[in-house]
Amino acid sequence: MTHATADTGSDSGSDPDSGSDSHSKVPGEGSFWLSEWAFPLFVASLAAGIFAGTHLYYVYRTGTFSDVAVTAMLKAGMDSGSYGAAAAFGAGFLFARVIEGPMVGILDIGGSLQTGVGIGVPAMLLAAGITAPLEHFWLAVPTGAVLGALIGCLILAIRRATVNSAGNTSTFGADVMMGAGNSAGRYLGPLVIIAAATASLPVGLGSTLGAALFYKWQKPLTGGAILGAMLFGLFFPIPHK
Repeated sequence: MTHATADTGSDSGSDPDSGSDSHSKVPGEGSFWLSEWAFPLFVASLAAGIFAGTHLYYVYRTGTFSDVAVTAMLKAGMDSGSYGAAAAFGAGFLFARVIEGPMVGILDIGGSLQTGVGIGVPAMLLAAGITAPLEHFWLAVPTGAVLGALIGCLILAIRRATVNSAGNTSTFGADVMMGAGNSAGRYLGPLVIIAAATASLPVGLGSTLGAALFYKWQKPLTGGAILGAMLFGLFFPIPHK
C-alpha cells in the first residue's frame, strides 16, 4: 500500500509539469497546417495560380502576376520569338531562391514563383516549342501545381540535407543571408535622398523630410526617404523633358 501510495503521489506531482508543457506549445502545433508536408501543398497552390495568370497573359495580354519589367521580357519574346532573356532571368531567380529558401527558412514568392514559375519556366517552354500549357487553362493550372509541388519538395530535401541534418553544427551562411539585406540597406538612405533631389526639388524635400521622420521614430532611414519622395512626387509630378 505504501508503494502504491508513493506511485500515486509521483504521478500527481508530474501533472503540473505536463500542464506547463501543454501551455508552452504553439497553437496548432502538430496539426496539418503547421506540418512540414503542408509546405509543398501551399507552394503548389500558389504556383498553380501564378502559372494560370501567365496563361491569361499569353492568350489575352493581361493577368500576369509578375512585375511589369519582368513581364516585358516575356512580351518581347512573344513578339520576336526569342525567349532567351526571359528564360535566363526567370530561371536564374528560381534557382537562387530555391537554394536560399531552405537555408533562410523564408521562400521569396516574388523571385521564386512570380518570376521563376510565372516567367522563367513559361519562357523555357515557349523556347522549346511547347505552347499547350500556356494556351489552355485546364493545362496551365495542373502544370503550375506540379511545378510548385516539385519546388516545395526540393526545398524540404535541401533543408534536411543542410541546416536540419543530424548533428549539423553549421548555419550554411543562413545568418549572413538573413542580415545582409537589412545591414546593406542602412547605407542606401542618403543615396535615395540624393537621387530624389536630383529628380526635382520638391521630391528631394519630401525624401529628406521622410528620412528625418523615420530617423526620429527610430525606423529604417531608407523607407522614410522612399515614402517621402513618393508622397511629394504625387503632389509635385516630375515634368517630362
